[in-house]
Amino acid sequence: MSDSSARPVSPSARGESASVGDLVDLLKDYAKQETLGPLRGAGRWLTMGAGGAICLGLGLIVFLLGVLRVLQTELHAFDGAWSWAPYLIVFILCLGLSFVSWSRVKKATLGKEPT
Repeated sequence: MSDSSARPVSPSARGESASVGDLVDLLKDYAKQETLGPLRGAGRWLTMGAGGAICLGLGLIVFLLGVLRVLQTELHAFDGAWSWAPYLIVFILCLGLSFVSWSRVKKATLGKEPT
């Protein structure tokens, strides 16, 4: 009785299985290149942007508090009934700085690499 499962594999069948394996490896490498690379770049971009935003935000808070303290302690024009004026001045300054910050954001360049 002959065993059909013990028959040798032809060379063309080995070539096809090797090329399928190579194709799978090629597809895996391509998927890693096209997904992991850009994700690492985006993660780096977000990390640096978040760090810069935190530092800039803390610096602006300290600056605005300094302006408020100077207006309250050094200028005696805001004593008495005008004690609320330094808060209004600092709030308007904060709105102005916020407007300048938002006007500097260019949405067209957010997804592009720096040149």
